[in-house]
Amino acid sequence: MSAIRIAVTVVSTAIAVSRHPAVRAGINAVAANPKARETAISVTRSAAYNAGVIARHIVGRRSS
Repeated sequence: MSAIRIAVTVVSTAIAVSRHPAVRAGINAVAANPKARETAISVTRSAAYNAGVIARHIVGRRSS
């Protein structure tokens, strides 16, 4: 499976999960609590960075 296809699958799944009422309620609860919000931001940034690192390992660096 190509990297683009995997990325599309992950994004589609994330969108579908984010529309679930229980997930929305959890997001609203976190947004109401400043400390939980900061923790969520930190965890999200860390996860995004790690996903980029993994993607670079899978795809490899391409020099122009």
